[in-house]
Amino acid sequence: MPCDNLPELGGPDICQVDGGGLLLPLLGNAEQEWPNGVRAALYLIGLLWCFLGVALIADVFMGAIEKVTSKRVLIDDKVLGKKRTKTVWNPTVANLTLMALGSSAPEILLNVIGAFPYFTSGELGPSTIVGSAAFNLLCITAVCVVAIPGGQTRKIKDVGVFSITAFFSVFAYIWLLVILMLWTPDVVSTAEGVLTFLFFWVLVVLAFLADTGKLPGTAKPPAGCTVHPANTPAE
Repeated sequence: MPCDNLPELGGPDICQVDGGGLLLPLLGNAEQEWPNGVRAALYLIGLLWCFLGVALIADVFMGAIEKVTSKRVLIDDKVLGKKRTKTVWNPTVANLTLMALGSSAPEILLNVIGAFPYFTSGELGPSTIVGSAAFNLLCITAVCVVAIPGGQTRKIKDVGVFSITAFFSVFAYIWLLVILMLWTPDVVSTAEGVLTFLFFWVLVVLAFLADTGKLPGTAKPPAGCTVHPANTPAE
Protein backbone atom coordinates (compact mmCIF):
# COMPACT_ATOMS: atom_id res chain seq x y z
CA MET A 1 0.00 0.00 0.00
CA PRO A 2 1.96 3.08 -1.19
CA CYS A 3 2.37 6.24 0.88
CA ASP A 4 2.57 9.48 -1.08
CA ASN A 5 3.88 12.94 -0.17
CA LEU A 6 6.39 11.62 2.37
CA PRO A 7 9.60 13.55 3.11
CA GLU A 8 12.68 12.33 1.29
CA LEU A 9 15.14 10.21 3.23
CA GLY A 10 18.74 11.33 3.70
CA GLY A 11 17.92 14.97 4.54
CA PRO A 12 19.57 16.96 7.34
CA ASP A 13 18.81 16.03 10.93
CA ILE A 14 16.47 18.17 12.97
CA CYS A 15 19.36 19.88 14.81
CA GLN A 16 21.37 20.64 11.66
CA VAL A 17 21.16 23.57 9.28
CA ASP A 18 18.16 23.28 6.93
CA GLY A 19 16.70 20.64 9.26
CA GLY A 20 13.68 21.05 11.49
CA GLY A 21 10.72 19.49 13.19
CA LEU A 22 7.08 20.34 13.71
CA LEU A 23 7.80 23.45 15.81
CA LEU A 24 11.54 23.81 16.23
CA PRO A 25 13.69 25.65 15.35
CA LEU A 26 11.62 28.75 16.02
CA LEU A 27 14.15 31.08 14.39
CA GLY A 28 15.09 28.90 11.43
CA ASN A 29 18.71 28.36 10.41
CA ALA A 30 19.87 31.22 12.64
CA GLU A 31 18.89 29.13 15.65
CA GLN A 32 20.63 26.07 14.20
CA GLU A 33 23.93 27.92 14.29
CA TRP A 34 23.80 28.57 18.05
CA PRO A 35 26.19 26.56 20.27
CA ASN A 36 24.79 23.13 21.09
CA GLY A 37 25.13 23.72 24.84
CA VAL A 38 23.00 26.89 24.70
CA ARG A 39 20.34 25.24 22.61
CA ALA A 40 20.26 22.17 24.86
CA ALA A 41 19.76 24.33 27.96
CA LEU A 42 17.00 26.39 26.32
CA TYR A 43 15.24 23.33 24.97
CA LEU A 44 15.43 21.66 28.41
CA ILE A 45 13.84 24.70 30.05
CA GLY A 46 11.10 24.72 27.41
CA LEU A 47 10.55 20.98 27.86
CA LEU A 48 10.20 21.31 31.64
CA TRP A 49 7.80 24.22 31.16
CA CYS A 50 5.68 22.08 28.84
CA PHE A 51 5.74 19.20 31.34
CA LEU A 52 4.52 21.55 34.07
CA GLY A 53 1.70 22.75 31.85
CA VAL A 54 0.69 19.19 30.97
CA ALA A 55 0.73 18.22 34.67
CA LEU A 56 -1.52 21.16 35.61
CA ILE A 57 -3.96 20.50 32.78
CA ALA A 58 -4.06 16.76 33.48
CA ASP A 59 -4.68 17.42 37.19
CA VAL A 60 -7.61 19.73 36.44
CA PHE A 61 -8.91 17.31 33.81
CA MET A 62 -8.82 14.34 36.20
CA GLY A 63 -10.51 16.39 38.91
CA ALA A 64 -13.31 17.30 36.51
CA ILE A 65 -13.71 13.66 35.44
CA GLU A 66 -13.90 12.51 39.07
CA LYS A 67 -16.53 15.15 39.72
CA VAL A 68 -18.59 13.96 36.75
CA THR A 69 -18.32 10.26 37.55
CA SER A 70 -19.14 10.74 41.26
CA LYS A 71 -22.48 12.43 40.58
CA ARG A 72 -25.34 10.60 42.32
CA VAL A 73 -29.12 10.72 41.97
CA LEU A 74 -31.97 9.59 44.23
CA ILE A 75 -34.05 6.69 42.89
CA ASP A 76 -36.87 4.43 44.13
CA ASP A 77 -35.54 0.93 44.77
CA LYS A 78 -38.44 -1.52 44.30
CA VAL A 79 -36.42 -4.40 45.78
CA LEU A 80 -35.55 -2.60 49.00
CA GLY A 81 -38.85 -0.72 49.06
CA LYS A 82 -37.23 2.63 49.77
CA LYS A 83 -35.24 5.43 48.16
CA ARG A 84 -31.50 5.16 47.70
CA THR A 85 -28.75 6.99 45.89
CA LYS A 86 -27.15 5.68 42.72
CA THR A 87 -24.25 6.91 40.63
CA VAL A 88 -25.18 8.28 37.22
CA TRP A 89 -22.13 6.71 35.60
CA ASN A 90 -21.57 2.98 35.81
CA PRO A 91 -18.19 2.61 37.60
CA THR A 92 -16.87 0.08 35.07
CA VAL A 93 -17.79 2.25 32.09
CA ALA A 94 -16.33 5.33 33.80
CA ASN A 95 -13.02 3.54 34.40
CA LEU A 96 -12.78 2.29 30.82
CA THR A 97 -13.71 5.60 29.18
CA LEU A 98 -13.37 8.86 31.11
CA MET A 99 -10.75 7.73 33.63
CA ALA A 100 -8.66 6.04 30.94
CA LEU A 101 -8.94 9.13 28.73
CA GLY A 102 -7.87 11.43 31.56
CA SER A 103 -4.83 9.38 32.55
CA SER A 104 -3.74 8.70 28.95
CA ALA A 105 -4.50 12.13 27.45
CA PRO A 106 -0.84 13.32 27.36
CA GLU A 107 0.44 10.28 25.46
CA ILE A 108 -2.57 10.31 23.12
CA LEU A 109 -1.91 13.96 22.26
CA LEU A 110 1.79 13.20 21.81
CA ASN A 111 0.95 10.48 19.31
CA VAL A 112 -1.58 12.65 17.45
CA ILE A 113 0.83 15.60 17.20
CA GLY A 114 3.66 13.31 16.09
CA ALA A 115 1.55 11.99 13.19
CA PHE A 116 1.40 15.40 11.50
CA PRO A 117 1.95 16.66 8.86
CA TYR A 118 2.53 13.45 6.85
CA PHE A 119 0.41 11.04 8.95
CA THR A 120 3.40 8.81 9.62
CA SER A 121 4.47 7.33 12.94
CA GLY A 122 6.96 9.48 14.80
CA GLU A 123 9.83 8.34 16.97
CA LEU A 124 7.87 8.80 20.20
CA GLY A 125 4.13 8.40 19.51
CA PRO A 126 3.50 4.66 18.97
CA SER A 127 6.36 3.65 21.26
CA THR A 128 4.92 5.79 24.05
CA ILE A 129 1.46 4.22 23.85
CA VAL A 130 2.68 0.62 23.50
CA GLY A 131 5.29 1.14 26.22
CA SER A 132 2.73 2.66 28.59
CA ALA A 133 0.32 -0.21 27.98
CA ALA A 134 3.06 -2.79 28.55
CA PHE A 135 4.10 -1.00 31.75
CA ASN A 136 0.52 -1.03 33.03
CA LEU A 137 0.05 -4.68 32.11
CA LEU A 138 3.30 -5.99 33.57
CA CYS A 139 4.82 -3.58 36.11
CA ILE A 140 1.61 -2.27 37.70
CA THR A 141 0.25 -5.81 38.02
CA ALA A 142 3.51 -6.92 39.64
CA VAL A 143 3.45 -3.99 42.10
CA CYS A 144 -0.15 -4.77 43.07
CA VAL A 145 0.84 -8.36 43.82
CA VAL A 146 4.00 -7.48 45.77
CA ALA A 147 2.18 -4.79 47.80
CA ILE A 148 -0.07 -7.38 49.50
CA PRO A 149 1.16 -7.87 53.09
CA GLY A 150 2.58 -11.27 53.95
CA GLY A 151 0.04 -13.83 55.04
CA GLN A 152 -2.86 -11.96 53.43
CA THR A 153 -4.74 -12.68 50.23
CA ARG A 154 -6.85 -10.65 47.85
CA LYS A 155 -9.68 -11.87 45.65
CA ILE A 156 -11.02 -10.41 42.43
CA LYS A 157 -14.49 -9.12 43.25
CA ASP A 158 -15.93 -9.29 39.74
CA VAL A 159 -14.34 -12.08 37.72
CA GLY A 160 -16.63 -11.42 34.74
CA VAL A 161 -15.42 -7.86 34.13
CA PHE A 162 -11.84 -8.86 34.93
CA SER A 163 -11.91 -11.68 32.37
CA ILE A 164 -13.18 -9.36 29.63
CA THR A 165 -10.63 -6.61 30.31
CA ALA A 166 -7.83 -9.18 30.63
CA PHE A 167 -8.75 -10.73 27.28
CA PHE A 168 -8.83 -7.38 25.49
CA SER A 169 -5.52 -6.36 27.11
CA VAL A 170 -3.80 -9.29 25.39
CA PHE A 171 -5.93 -9.09 22.24
CA ALA A 172 -4.77 -5.49 21.68
CA TYR A 173 -1.17 -6.64 21.16
CA ILE A 174 -2.23 -9.49 18.89
CA TRP A 175 -4.34 -7.06 16.85
CA LEU A 176 -1.33 -4.75 16.46
CA LEU A 177 0.70 -7.64 15.06
CA VAL A 178 -2.08 -8.50 12.62
CA ILE A 179 -2.53 -5.00 11.19
CA LEU A 180 1.18 -4.08 11.11
CA MET A 181 2.72 -7.37 9.99
CA LEU A 182 0.04 -9.45 8.24
CA TRP A 183 -2.86 -7.37 6.89
CA THR A 184 -1.10 -4.24 5.58
CA PRO A 185 2.56 -4.45 6.64
CA ASP A 186 3.98 -1.20 8.11
CA VAL A 187 0.80 0.71 7.22
CA VAL A 188 -2.38 1.37 9.20
CA SER A 189 -5.30 1.69 6.77
CA THR A 190 -8.56 3.53 7.39
CA ALA A 191 -10.43 0.23 7.73
CA GLU A 192 -7.97 -0.97 10.38
CA GLY A 193 -8.29 2.28 12.28
CA VAL A 194 -12.09 2.09 12.26
CA LEU A 195 -12.05 -1.55 13.38
CA THR A 196 -9.64 -0.73 16.19
CA PHE A 197 -11.94 2.06 17.39
CA LEU A 198 -14.97 -0.26 17.21
CA PHE A 199 -13.15 -2.91 19.27
CA PHE A 200 -12.90 -0.36 22.06
CA TRP A 201 -16.67 0.04 22.16
CA VAL A 202 -17.09 -3.73 22.05
CA LEU A 203 -14.92 -3.86 25.18
CA VAL A 204 -16.99 -1.17 26.90
CA VAL A 205 -20.33 -2.81 26.06
CA LEU A 206 -19.23 -6.31 27.11
CA ALA A 207 -17.74 -5.00 30.35
CA PHE A 208 -20.94 -3.08 31.11
CA LEU A 209 -23.11 -6.14 30.44
CA ALA A 210 -20.87 -8.28 32.66
CA ASP A 211 -20.91 -5.67 35.41
CA THR A 212 -24.70 -5.49 35.36
CA GLY A 213 -25.06 -9.29 35.24
CA LYS A 214 -26.59 -9.42 31.76
CA LEU A 215 -24.01 -11.79 30.26
CA PRO A 216 -24.31 -15.57 30.79
CA GLY A 217 -22.59 -16.57 34.00
CA THR A 218 -22.40 -13.02 35.39
CA ALA A 219 -25.83 -12.78 37.06
CA LYS A 220 -25.75 -11.09 40.45
CA PRO A 221 -28.16 -11.26 43.39
CA PRO A 222 -30.48 -8.26 43.84
CA ALA A 223 -29.26 -5.46 46.06
CA GLY A 224 -29.92 -6.15 49.73
CA CYS A 225 -30.12 -9.94 49.29
CA THR A 226 -27.70 -12.47 50.77
CA VAL A 227 -26.84 -15.68 48.94
CA HIS A 228 -26.61 -18.75 51.19
CA PRO A 229 -25.21 -22.13 50.12
CA ALA A 230 -27.80 -24.70 49.17
CA ASN A 231 -28.80 -27.14 51.88
CA THR A 232 -27.58 -30.71 51.50
CA PRO A 233 -29.99 -33.69 51.75
CA ALA A 234 -28.56 -34.50 55.18
CA GLU A 235 -29.65 -31.09 56.45
